[in-house]
Amino acid sequence: MDIGVIGLGSMGMGAALNLLKAGHRVHGCEPREAAWPEFTRAGGQAVASAAALPTGLEALIVFVVNATQAEDVLFGPNGCAARLAPGAVVLCCTTVAPEAARALAARLGERQLKMLDAPVSGGAKAARAGSMTVMASGSEAAFAAAEPVLSAIAGKVWRLGEEPGVGSTVKMVNQLLAGVHIAAAAEAMALGIRAGADPQTLFDVISSSAGSSWMWQNRMPHVLEGDDTPLSAVNIFVKDLGIVLDQARSLTFPLPMAASAHQLFLAAAANGHGGRDDAFVIRFWETLAGIGLPKKKE
Repeated sequence: MDIGVIGLGSMGMGAALNLLKAGHRVHGCEPREAAWPEFTRAGGQAVASAAALPTGLEALIVFVVNATQAEDVLFGPNGCAARLAPGAVVLCCTTVAPEAARALAARLGERQLKMLDAPVSGGAKAARAGSMTVMASGSEAAFAAAEPVLSAIAGKVWRLGEEPGVGSTVKMVNQLLAGVHIAAAAEAMALGIRAGADPQTLFDVISSSAGSSWMWQNRMPHVLEGDDTPLSAVNIFVKDLGIVLDQARSLTFPLPMAASAHQLFLAAAANGHGGRDDAFVIRFWETLAGIGLPKKKE
């Protein structure tokens, strides 16, 4: 298939490389030219804007930051929706509000294009391994058209219904848990450091105890290594927990823990750490309590 991937970040790059391994012709759209060499060495073709993608693409995967960017790369002045082949399928893998997913699907449908509301989980490691979890909803025709893409990038595909928006609803719940778990892990590590525990020993003990979580084991090593290079940034959870809280507000549904976690990510972002790895929400406590975090090894 001729496939486009918009966004060659930590998730999009892994998806694009696995599509190339599966024998597809892959065209990547990424304004940061520093990301191009790895992709082009693997056989991909890179462009800087969606409008520069070739015409006739049979599938398009969108890995951008938010709904505004997704709308822009599809329908904006430099968008590519008009360049897709008739009947092509768009996989929207961006975390957006359910109503945003429904709106995108409706606009694509007006152009006789299919859409899967297909947010993903698993992080950069799963993306590289081709084992992401995809939380997808859409028509049977959209699933059929997307099957060659999904088989290359996903370890598990959840078929959540025929209506766009369901996938984004499930991803929203996942992000509530993920954000709260990261914030709780950072709070626990910060408390242990302030109380005098050795950070590495604390990590090892908790990792084999009932207090552990996937986020504890995945994110706290970043803190122990002192490496705040963003695999998923603080600002992602400012956005994603914002989606969660907006949806809850519309449902008159209280979310005290999600709201507290959101405030912690906002505080870290306000302190200048929004672009850093999300584990470094721990810098809220570093600033507040003056704790010393492990330094990056040279």
